[in-house]
Amino acid sequence: MNDQPNRSGQINRRTFIQSAGALMALGTRAPVATGNHQRNEPKPLSPIRIKRVDSNFEREPLNPYRFKGSAITESWQVASLLESESGIRKVGLCTQGVLWSDAKVFATHSERVGNALMYAISDRALQILNGNTFRDPVTLLDDLLPEVYAYAKTITRNSDLRKTFALNALVSVDNAAWLLYAQENRLTNFDDMIPKAYRPGLSYRHTNVASIPAFSVGTSADTIKAAADEGYFIMKLKTGSAGTQAEMLEKDIAFLTAVHKAIGHYETPYTKSGRIPYYFDANGRYEKKDTLLRFLDHARKIDAFDQIAVIEEPFEERNETFVGDLGVRIAADESAHTVDDAAVRIQQGYSAIAVKAIAKTLSMTMKITQLAYEKNVPCFCADLTVNPILVDWNKNVAARLPPFPGMTIGLQETNGHQYFKQWDKLMSYHPRSGASWTRTQRGVYLTDSSFYAESGGVLLPSEHYDQLFTRA
Repeated sequence: MNDQPNRSGQINRRTFIQSAGALMALGTRAPVATGNHQRNEPKPLSPIRIKRVDSNFEREPLNPYRFKGSAITESWQVASLLESESGIRKVGLCTQGVLWSDAKVFATHSERVGNALMYAISDRALQILNGNTFRDPVTLLDDLLPEVYAYAKTITRNSDLRKTFALNALVSVDNAAWLLYAQENRLTNFDDMIPKAYRPGLSYRHTNVASIPAFSVGTSADTIKAAADEGYFIMKLKTGSAGTQAEMLEKDIAFLTAVHKAIGHYETPYTKSGRIPYYFDANGRYEKKDTLLRFLDHARKIDAFDQIAVIEEPFEERNETFVGDLGVRIAADESAHTVDDAAVRIQQGYSAIAVKAIAKTLSMTMKITQLAYEKNVPCFCADLTVNPILVDWNKNVAARLPPFPGMTIGLQETNGHQYFKQWDKLMSYHPRSGASWTRTQRGVYLTDSSFYAESGGVLLPSEHYDQLFTRA
């Protein structure tokens, strides 16, 4: 397969999606492991039959979070129940992200209706599964996704619906399936749950994971400086300001200048350079490569270029411009819906992937992290403004990813404490609320031996969410 861009700088998505399977060939890299945990390989069991399903949700108010030219003001926390014939009941969780997963659905409906549509898709997946069987969650997702995606396009009346919308809707079902699979197989540790095929990409054991806050478009440099003073050393900075492309670029350049003046001189022990890194997310707002190049030229002019660790999703996903020649690491996020889409993005020069076990399902995330590992493309975990329990599902992935270039610890965006109005209440629902790894300490989470021994508490039941299904 030719990895080079054509003369127009375009990569044909259809061509590469058809040949993406070639990228799945197992590489020769050895897994990087830093612990002595002995993994248990589950013995093959009879298929798990589901005899009961149910779902519920809670609406949580947010401080307005502005991105993609709009803003979200509430977040639906969806709980899905799966009960097997053996009597085991598990409740999986999902935080819905309608604006993130498909801005068109968000724009054509009220915020509440958009959430209701996604919730209906989750319920549809449960109804498909009810009375049926599955052997493992990864295969279950493969079986569910085509039918659920088709249904999602129907009820949203959007034939061009982004696949991430359906994956987001499947998170609570996938989450419950993993919990059920673990107990049915007598697996009590996150490491043991990871299928052998996906272990190489999730074999590292960081003792610290960066806690990355996110700042929406329009945030002042003083606010970002205050976060740096608290110990945060890498922050997600939203660019792609509102307005025309010229207006956007002018505002983004002014923002970069202000941020670099405020924190560019800060030092940190967590980067090899000792300087604070910049993580920008344009959420697809840049229409042309030349516009992004002008932003980067300004970064060079003010001596900020070398501190740019990554720029996430500068272009809309249908923009097939090759990005491997920009001189900075470009990351795919929502455009890497599936492992096949991630393969296409790698061919287009994307040299990092923001993975979201809490937004695209753990099952799909395992596939993507393994592909990235084999292709030597670093990953880090991005947030969806999720609840504290899902933060630790994501943290279990972030703590096991190979180190990001130039960094010495794992990377995980987590911004729920910034935007949920009742974060402390949500934290009380965590089965291990108060554990050392659940709180940020000077910009990092301490993922020590207790974190790994307890899998961040994610395999334990949450009394609050279980009570959503208490029978009368």
